[in-house]
Amino acid sequence: MIQLYRSFLGTEKIQELDSNCWVHCVQPDSEEVNILQEEYHVSQEIIQDILDNDERPRYETDDDYNMVILRIPVEEQVPGNNGNTYTTYPLGVIMFDDYTVTICNVPNNVLPVAQPSVYRNSSQPVYDVVNFTLNLFIRSANSFMYYLRQIYKHTSLIEAEIEHAISNKVLSRLLMLQKCLVFFQTSLKSNEAVLAKFKNSRRSSISEMNEDLFEDALIETKQAVEMSNIYYNIQTSLKDTFDSVISNNLNQVMKKMTSVSIILMIPTLVASFYGMNVRNGWEEEWWAMPVVVLFSILASGAGILISKKKDWF
Repeated sequence: MIQLYRSFLGTEKIQELDSNCWVHCVQPDSEEVNILQEEYHVSQEIIQDILDNDERPRYETDDDYNMVILRIPVEEQVPGNNGNTYTTYPLGVIMFDDYTVTICNVPNNVLPVAQPSVYRNSSQPVYDVVNFTLNLFIRSANSFMYYLRQIYKHTSLIEAEIEHAISNKVLSRLLMLQKCLVFFQTSLKSNEAVLAKFKNSRRSSISEMNEDLFEDALIETKQAVEMSNIYYNIQTSLKDTFDSVISNNLNQVMKKMTSVSIILMIPTLVASFYGMNVRNGWEEEWWAMPVVVLFSILASGAGILISKKKDWF
């Protein structure tokens, strides 16, 4: 879907290119890709790079344009999974002399289709593309931190289940969240590097307000990086604890099964001795069988009492 706006405020839609306008594109189909190439002069190579879900963040300059690609967090529904998972996708900002194009392959919270502007409380048109790009970095970092808090909540729920867990289901959920954190860490560190490069390339032409915004964007991004590192360490520690709990629970089960096997072996042993094909003097006695059974029961009971005393059950 392609939408044109008078400015980065994103409130006034237009039908054709205008000076300093903003072209906003989300999930373009093949026809819209052709429109981006023919009408808005975005090269096929750039479009393919941005639509590549594995594309790394970067800052690129050319005679006709400047381009920033950053990665943004997205929440996804996983078929067959009880919860959602989180990943990252590239968001491209192509800055031409007279207009700016943003492209993303998925709907997102950084530039949502329903309300694409990042200037929620502004009433004046915004034409400063540097200010707009920096606000995207800030909103991306804030989105990362929001999803990191969601991951931490999921982790807390898993932690509550971990004491009695012996199945792979909980471990699978834990590994899924750990994988999300790896994606977040990699994307945030790359965004931080791109932001620093973007700042250096614009250092001679940025205003004092944008200079402050650069600092805010760096602070927010670094905070998100630190949060992702902390939560990843928590996940790693929790996984180690989970492995220990599973091993301990398995040992407890094996100990109980061994104790039961020993108890069941006692009457088997008594019956084996009595059933030997040798004379024992009880062959003709009517009370021989009841005595053997009673002795087996008493011996097994004694084994159970000893096992409980030794805490084998």
